[in-house]
Amino acid sequence: MQTNRFVLAGTGSGVGKTTFTIGLMKALQNKGNVVQGFKCGPDYIDPTYHTAVTGRVSRNIDSWMFSHEAVRDIVARASMDADVSIIEGVMGFYDGKSPLSDAGSAADISVVTESPVILIVNCASMARSVAAVVKGFQLLSDKPNIVGVIANQVGSVGHYEIAKAAIEQECGIPVIGYLKREEGIDIPSRHLGLVPAIERGELDSFFDKLGNLMAETIDLDQLIHLTKAPILQESGHLFREEPSRNICIAVARDAAFNFYYEENLALLRAKGATLQFFSPLANEPVPAEADGLYIGGGFPEEFAESLATNTVVKDSIREAIAKGLPTLAECGGFMYLTEAITNSHGDRYDMVGVIPGEVAMQTKLAALGYREIFGTADNFLIGVEEQAKGHEFHYSKYSGSHNTAAYETIGRFGKKKEGYQEGNLVAGYTHFHFVSNPKLVDNWLTACKKVKSND
Repeated sequence: MQTNRFVLAGTGSGVGKTTFTIGLMKALQNKGNVVQGFKCGPDYIDPTYHTAVTGRVSRNIDSWMFSHEAVRDIVARASMDADVSIIEGVMGFYDGKSPLSDAGSAADISVVTESPVILIVNCASMARSVAAVVKGFQLLSDKPNIVGVIANQVGSVGHYEIAKAAIEQECGIPVIGYLKREEGIDIPSRHLGLVPAIERGELDSFFDKLGNLMAETIDLDQLIHLTKAPILQESGHLFREEPSRNICIAVARDAAFNFYYEENLALLRAKGATLQFFSPLANEPVPAEADGLYIGGGFPEEFAESLATNTVVKDSIREAIAKGLPTLAECGGFMYLTEAITNSHGDRYDMVGVIPGEVAMQTKLAALGYREIFGTADNFLIGVEEQAKGHEFHYSKYSGSHNTAAYETIGRFGKKKEGYQEGNLVAGYTHFHFVSNPKLVDNWLTACKKVKSND
């Protein structure tokens, strides 16, 4: 049996994979298809676009952070009732964890998921040379199945026809369409304010324009023909449902805190927890039934004034942590739990204050990359000799003095102690992916059960 599934990958900078991804999603949706989105790598932002266009939660898949079986399970589970699944690549097609291997790359994902590849090629200022670019991608590895090309940044229809002729003659694969250089379809702000804009439907007209444009210059019927793929079967191990543990995890979720891997939430549910969402921005207190607390990443610095004045929720978080509720705070959540956030304009706002020290936004990137995570003796989530994987990405810098790091991480620049741990609070800049080690979920729920039984 077959379905339609493909990796949409780029050759490098200037490609605009997300523009193509959401445009093709909308165009295929307009033809009556149910479309499921996926994103290679740890990116939180691009999947929000996928979700807004398709109405289905987009999933992150990563062949470095978790096993190949887990990658296939996630794809099989999420695309079960979809007509077409589009897997958006990360950076260039072969770019992943290391320059010396395909691990974590879109190329690796295409092989692991048995998905054909549509390659988006930047054709600006090139004619026959663009065939050499495509040929190089074909020859670097014989494992990926590159089945077609979309020409990007072409100057005219004539330029497209020249590039198409060169690629098809030299590379033996079809070029199924193009976008011109002057289309003027850059994605609106992809960072600050993105989630509220999407949730209010403010980008719907942009999605419509993009879908119509793709339908005009890309052969969607040929795309469907080229991207037949075998239906993947879920192993049944990763998300096997367990009996209820009678444990409730309160999850902070709103425009300020919305960076959560969907599979992290799915694993909590599969292992018997119930989730109760609340909004710090709306000054909603931690739900009374909560046995644990999860404050994910996001943009607290953009909402710092409101968060500072919302004393009801701040008081409830302080009380929950003081009571010993096992609490995980990642990146934006970590920032929120410090004494204060200073935004990029120099304005300082008081936060929850359970972590000594404060954070300040800066204009340059403070940290970016994958992390291997190693636990510590007093950490309820990840103990000694336990490991997990995740990533770090932030522009803020923490300043404070304490000797209670939550865990150790290894990144591109070596090993470091990171985060803050005190009692049942684990907080830091690192985003955990629970699929990298599902035992973390068991650890968390066990800690919640222990605290609950002692009440």
